Amino acid sequence: MPDSNAIGVDLQEAGHRPRITEKEIAEFQRDGVVCIRGLFTPEEVETGRRGIDANVATPSPRAKVASAPGDPGYFLEDFCNWQENPQYHDLIFKTGIGEVAGRLMGSRKTRLYHDHLLVKEPNTSARTPWHQDQPYYNIDGMQNCSMWAPMDPVSRESTLEFVAGTHTGPWLMPRTFMSNEAKWFPEGSLQNLPDIEADRSAFDIRGWALEPGDAVFFHMLTLHAAAGVGNCRRRVLSVRFLGDDIRHAPRNWTTSPAFPGLEKELPAGAPMDHPLFPVLWERDA
Repeated sequence: MPDSNAIGVDLQEAGHRPRITEKEIAEFQRDGVVCIRGLFTPEEVETGRRGIDANVATPSPRAKVASAPGDPGYFLEDFCNWQENPQYHDLIFKTGIGEVAGRLMGSRKTRLYHDHLLVKEPNTSARTPWHQDQPYYNIDGMQNCSMWAPMDPVSRESTLEFVAGTHTGPWLMPRTFMSNEAKWFPEGSLQNLPDIEADRSAFDIRGWALEPGDAVFFHMLTLHAAAGVGNCRRRVLSVRFLGDDIRHAPRNWTTSPAFPGLEKELPAGAPMDHPLFPVLWERDA
């Protein structure tokens, strides 16, 4: 594995400067979510598609089916494949998305946290319920973000939706998506999510129809959800990023995704300085 710090330097030496504006940075900081159009070239989108199709053909042991047996479609998720999937590796390390994430987070440095495959096959009815991501994870800190990049056109009806401003907290109770169980934090230890669907007009809900090449970046505490899909396939690669203030927070339960044995190498409160979380970008001095 290459030296993690060298990766960020290589990107800078290559002169890759992805498009990111001060307006987009301000929007992310204010709302906890921003849509960036045309982030990836058609060639990079094709790289993403090849990587996703290879991942779907040979899922890792971490993969899970997130749709019920009677669903007319099929919803597959998989995690942490960048070391085995060369297309994921190229998309993460060679397109400059680490710089986009770093500037959105206001961080001097961007580390990779993990990749996350989300494929809803045609006619999948399974919803992704409203939730925050960070309570499922083994990290503390505010300088973080996730990228949600579809490799197929996504309609407004099937897109990922967000409640703007919820990235400021509080943490809300994480539950299993299919059975609604509190398997992470003990029941009653965190506030429950509001019933957003009961009165959508009471919330500042954002969402965009997206074309391949577009990407949405959002804070790991921003509430988000997605509906099922119609007769179109929805292939998405999501990538999570860590900034300067993120610290390891080992849990007494299995996180999603799990990093088995990490607590023996990174103590609680330690920076995420580990080969599993390589540096993608570092700001010039």
